[in-house]
Amino acid sequence: MLLELSEEHKEHLAFLPQVDHAVVAEFGRIAVEFLRRGANPKVYDGAARKLSVSSDTVQHGVEGLTYLLTESSKLMISELDFQDSILILGFSEELNKLLLQLYLDNRKEIRAILSELAPDLPSYHSLEWRLDVQLASRSLRQQIRPAVTLKLHLNRNGGQGTEVLQTDPATLLHLVQRLEQALEEMGTRHCRRVVRNVK
Repeated sequence: MLLELSEEHKEHLAFLPQVDHAVVAEFGRIAVEFLRRGANPKVYDGAARKLSVSSDTVQHGVEGLTYLLTESSKLMISELDFQDSILILGFSEELNKLLLQLYLDNRKEIRAILSELAPDLPSYHSLEWRLDVQLASRSLRQQIRPAVTLKLHLNRNGGQGTEVLQTDPATLLHLVQRLEQALEEMGTRHCRRVVRNVK
């Protein structure tokens, strides 16, 4: 699978051939630090002064490299696919090898950082339900008002939690229809491709 780069990312990465390979390696280290701790303008300013370029140019170069490394790591691109993906950038052979080495050295760490950043969502454990029907009240002798009570047991952060929901049957039926529609849509080619790329 090849990585597709937008024109903006290609412009950001176009700065890399203008600098020494040691600087590109340092940009790779800064890119990983950017993922860990966020942007640090002081680092960009210091590198810009040493290279005699603007701070924005350095920041765009690091961000372009960060995007290249994170997307490649996220998709677990093979060495050959990574080389083919950066081949269209028109870099020298040495720079391509350096970028490949940066990717191979950092992909496990980048995947670990990305997994820490991913939200820890609750997952389904079990469901209890009850149907309540109010047949009459003091003011209305003949009324039928059904209500469905759901107790949803969820796994959260290694423990369990519960959520209690109450709704009328018509709303529950509509919810079931929408969920079935979503499950059918997950079987389409487009959704499978999106899910595969997200993993």
